[in-house]
Amino acid sequence: MAEISKDLIRGHTDAIILNILAQGDSYGYRIVQDIRTMSAGQYELNEATLYTVFRRLQKEALVTPYYGNETQGGRRKYYTITKLGRESLKGAQEAWRVAKPIIDQLVNGKVVEP
Repeated sequence: MAEISKDLIRGHTDAIILNILAQGDSYGYRIVQDIRTMSAGQYELNEATLYTVFRRLQKEALVTPYYGNETQGGRRKYYTITKLGRESLKGAQEAWRVAKPIIDQLVNGKVVEP
């Protein structure tokens, strides 16, 4: 099974992370694992990219970080989606709903003479 091109997915990384956080607070390593599972192993987001996305989302007030209170090991930095983040996710999902069939037609469709 071929992996999805990172170029194809790059513009949607923020929405992917926001979607996962909309389902519950999480931390970096867990999100990387969730993406691998959700894509049936066809896409892996590296942690360096993930933390770049976290910084951007935090700067835009779409997520808020906080430290967990683990009793063993290092403290994890968790992220929670904000109200603004939920609104951004909703907008991204709507944009995807509109764009997906158009892109499909442009990539796979035939030119029809007017």
